[in-house]
Amino acid sequence: MSDPVALTAPYWSMVGNCYPGAPSEVSPVDFRTRVETASKAGYRGIGFGHADIMSVSSKLGFHTMRQILDDNDMVYVEVEMVMDWFTDGEKRKNSDAVRSDLLRAAEQLGAWHIKAGGEFDAPTDWPMEGMVRDFEVLCRQAADVGTRVALEIMPFTNLRSINQGADLWQGAGASNSGIILDIWHMVRGGIDFDEIRSMPAGSISWIELDDAQPEVQGSLFNDTINHREPPGDGCFDIPGFVGAVRDAGYCGPMGVEIISQAHRVLPIEDQARRGFDAAKRELDAIGIAVAS
Repeated sequence: MSDPVALTAPYWSMVGNCYPGAPSEVSPVDFRTRVETASKAGYRGIGFGHADIMSVSSKLGFHTMRQILDDNDMVYVEVEMVMDWFTDGEKRKNSDAVRSDLLRAAEQLGAWHIKAGGEFDAPTDWPMEGMVRDFEVLCRQAADVGTRVALEIMPFTNLRSINQGADLWQGAGASNSGIILDIWHMVRGGIDFDEIRSMPAGSISWIELDDAQPEVQGSLFNDTINHREPPGDGCFDIPGFVGAVRDAGYCGPMGVEIISQAHRVLPIEDQARRGFDAAKRELDAIGIAVAS
């Protein structure tokens, strides 16, 4: 029997009334309250967005942040997200600034990984050879501060397929890197779960659970930030997804990433319990124990 699975709360899952692309991406809920609430709900990890990290660290300092995380047994800390790390011009300049901040935060907070993604705004097909070189550099910089890079495949970026993620991962050959598979991005991106089963051994470094209704609500981006459901409350095949990643060899932690208008207006305690309890219910039903 496999060991119990640790569940984690990515930044947007229990951040208060805040969302990607909001006028401010800084959580209105104070840092200590979020961490303590996550721990009480049962989470063994928590995530933080770039703007929030910079705001909180300017007030509390990284040492105090790290102490709060340690006091609440937050083993899996993630920081996000560096995009456009392979581009040029103004995009690359902005990306490099975010990268520098997240590398420092990862080192100071003992982060498990830094989330990375593709090009979101007007994505183009950048040559894979150049992307591999830039990914090697990003992974080397992460290794220098004692952390990993988790590359997320998303259908509204230029890195939208499993093959692209696998090519980058294999090309870079960085042992501190891997691919994040979020069930929302898989289903909405039209990726068959059988593709997951054929991924290179060791390439999956993280997965995320959530759900959604059968029809996309507006654009893909609108759907992903306003209409995600807790696992089991939509139409996604949660058991099929978890089975596929297990067949591919992944048995590690699972993030629970719920982003929706209805979810983010709930009290922070309800946000935490709603996500944790839903994921635990789904995993219990397929015989996977959740770490307490």
